[in-house]
Amino acid sequence: MDRRRLIAFLCMVFGMFMAILDIQIVSASLNEIQAGLSASGDEIPWVQTSYLIAEVISIPLSGTLSRVLSTRWMFAISAGGFTVMSLMCATSSSIGEMIVWRALQGFIGGGMIPTVFAAAFTIFPPSKRTIVSPMIGLVATLAPTIGPTVGGYLTDLMSWHWLFLINVVPGIFVTVSTWMLVDFDKPNYGLLKSFDWAGLAFMAGFLGCLEYVLEEGPNHDWLQDEAVFACAIICAASGVLFFWRAFTAPQPIVDLRAFSDRNFASGCVASFVLGIGLYGLTYVYPVYLARVRGYSALMIGETMFVSGLCMFATAPIAGRFSGKVDPRLMMGIGFAGFACGTWIVTGLTKDWDFWELLLPQVLRGCSLMLCMIPINNIALGTLPPARMKNASGLYNLTRNLGGAVGLALINTLLNDRWDLHLARLHERFTWASTAAVERLDSLQRGFDSFGSAAPGMALKAMTNTVRIQGLVMAFEDLFLTLTVLFLAMACAVPLVRRPQAAGGGGGH
Repeated sequence: MDRRRLIAFLCMVFGMFMAILDIQIVSASLNEIQAGLSASGDEIPWVQTSYLIAEVISIPLSGTLSRVLSTRWMFAISAGGFTVMSLMCATSSSIGEMIVWRALQGFIGGGMIPTVFAAAFTIFPPSKRTIVSPMIGLVATLAPTIGPTVGGYLTDLMSWHWLFLINVVPGIFVTVSTWMLVDFDKPNYGLLKSFDWAGLAFMAGFLGCLEYVLEEGPNHDWLQDEAVFACAIICAASGVLFFWRAFTAPQPIVDLRAFSDRNFASGCVASFVLGIGLYGLTYVYPVYLARVRGYSALMIGETMFVSGLCMFATAPIAGRFSGKVDPRLMMGIGFAGFACGTWIVTGLTKDWDFWELLLPQVLRGCSLMLCMIPINNIALGTLPPARMKNASGLYNLTRNLGGAVGLALINTLLNDRWDLHLARLHERFTWASTAAVERLDSLQRGFDSFGSAAPGMALKAMTNTVRIQGLVMAFEDLFLTLTVLFLAMACAVPLVRRPQAAGGGGGH
């Protein structure tokens, strides 16, 4: 392996780290961004969602673009555009501007992620896979996991603007170094003549509208809202047309025939579920800590840091075992570990903090690496180099789509169960309930020093207690649902065919 290529690849990995880190770096600091931009509670989740859905559209497109432009130009343009959009995010003065710049940041920067995966399985011989696969697996999972921690420290020490400004100098370095060092392949501009623009439009309509329906539906009574109804129609129509183009166009925007490879298809399903565990749990824990415990961004970051440490410690162990142990066994243990972690949190109360969440986070961090490395090898390890760029885009799409769909469904489930539990609690907390009246009297005596305001303050405190309790119960339901999902995936692992020796399709 020549040194120039190795250094070039490491620069690309660092660029991928920045792109994935940015998905979650804002998650612990959404309250600060909301205050800084005077955004509403309904608007602020779109700082996350706009980035994710734009990236979801960009990732499958990257396979075609990297064949047209070459890896060198594709990666340099992605890194440069990502850096510029990071600067624009930092200068946003309204939530509308922020959402636009975040979407562009995700769309332009998203191409870096699959390009690194494709390069790793193309330029390195099979003998090096046990080193390379854990490295990119660690970056792909560690970056979003430590995102809340990094974001919490930056917001606390400086301001939320630095969540984006921190990308500028490293972004310039990655852009320049990859442009100067990467020489893995040559551009093929002839592919532009048959570029499937219609397929791109249908794919964007399908994925974009799907995310909008999932995100906004529960807040607007689903299809009763005109915008949600219109997006559902566009999503369905675009989906049909996208799949039709994918199988009939001479040069489709995404070659879905890669799914005919059973190992690749199995890896993508597992990657989708892993995306829910990776992005979904990285989102849920900060929401609980902020809403229920009232933690600051810094405190959330410090609490979430455990998963990152466990992943860092597990990566070399998982890498060492990946060449010696059946990858299906590693996957099964990994998803079972996920299920154990979420099962523990089904006993959640409003008093849980760092120590109660320690074991679930340890299980999550270790399980991520035990899943990620074998899934990479199962999905991409035996594909021929000619199919690698397209397949890498599809594979990474499934993980990010799992994250996008997972976030939308998590929000939906959380809101629905919260409403249900509040309704049930309100039935119990009535003037006919002796326990409720006694509790209210006790609270009122505590506020007696405020005179005539005491009854109102006691009632408000009681209402807040009920709301928090309802939210905690909704979190318990959510973690139970995730436990069932991960357990089902662990049980399905034996259905995956054991891959042949890594590199059966080669890549030297």
